Amino acid sequence: MKRYTDLFIDFDDTLYDTYGNAVIALSETFGHFRLDRWFTDPQAFYDAYWAANIDLWSRYSRGEITRDFLIVERFRRPLSLGRGLVVTEQLCLEMNDYFLDRCSEKPGVIEGAHELMDYLKAKGYRMHMTSNGFHEVQYKKLAACGLRDHFDTIILSEDAGANKPSKAFFDYALQHAAAQPATTLMIGDNLQTDILGALRAGLDAMLFNRWRVAPGESSLPPTYVVDRLQDIMEVL
Repeated sequence: MKRYTDLFIDFDDTLYDTYGNAVIALSETFGHFRLDRWFTDPQAFYDAYWAANIDLWSRYSRGEITRDFLIVERFRRPLSLGRGLVVTEQLCLEMNDYFLDRCSEKPGVIEGAHELMDYLKAKGYRMHMTSNGFHEVQYKKLAACGLRDHFDTIILSEDAGANKPSKAFFDYALQHAAAQPATTLMIGDNLQTDILGALRAGLDAMLFNRWRVAPGESSLPPTYVVDRLQDIMEVL
């Protein structure tokens, strides 16, 4: 196997259970804002939120929308389904702040995350968190789940001035981490932003196939595919 010195590791839904934590936080947000006054079925709100969130984050990663648009629109869409509810930008912003506060305090990680990071640290890899997540939220999540000290550097799209999967993001990451493409491996759960972005930037890439996607959906195949975080220890 090729010898790597540096690992670029995605954070959300690769190590940190962003989806699982957000499900809990969204329920807490629904209750705090007493949305049952306008929604007879909370699931209608949840389903609309997730549909909006997936679409908006995909557009954000491609640079099509701004962060400010994302944080308002992901709540405006589901709230617009509430019967008789007057949806304002202020309400969306208040809900977003509450929701992110609840999300970022949750410690939940993907099964095997701590064991994997301990293993990789002991093996001497230099590890760099690479994420499109918002600056203030990501540092809170890192503190909540206890993984901050495992990373040599934190590389966020807001600092890079570009999002994954753009080559500009990975060029910034390589420079910031003082890493070389030939000896750097990207590990992530998203076939487009993590894997395809890294491959196009000249890095090898490992897909953590949490969502059971078909790797062939990418125009460039991942260098490695694993189904569990524990499987990474058998490769590295």
